[in-house]
Amino acid sequence: MSNEDQSHVLQPIGRVESPLTDRASAPKQADEGAPGAVLAFDARVSEGLRDLRAGTDVLLLTWFDRADREVLAVHPRGEPARPETGVFSTRSPDRPNPIGLHQVTVMSVEPDPRAGTRVHVRALEALDGTPILDVKPVLVCRADR
Repeated sequence: MSNEDQSHVLQPIGRVESPLTDRASAPKQADEGAPGAVLAFDARVSEGLRDLRAGTDVLLLTWFDRADREVLAVHPRGEPARPETGVFSTRSPDRPNPIGLHQVTVMSVEPDPRAGTRVHVRALEALDGTPILDVKPVLVCRADR
């Protein structure tokens, strides 16, 4: 890989505020008892959040800043009895580019263009302080309508 291929820079647009602080005791998926959380966005991106509404489902992209980026194979769900599997066939946070993907429901939005926007979401398994990279709407496929 050339240096040019490695020059991509991601800038977090906010941070997760969560009661989850310990990776070992955090749920592995949102539906396994994850608590609600706050997405604390920087003021510089407030304009981009202006149309976000309570009740909306969004995809949240995060950066697993505590991940081991050298890992290429894991025992799924950390269970040694399961056969080792390549990370790209798992949801392991340990991977070369540890991007987290979470579908969350917006509970409320507190806009403040000076201090940043705070978005309360239901059931998020990300740890406190996890950098937020992006938010995208969940699109409903035509076949699902």
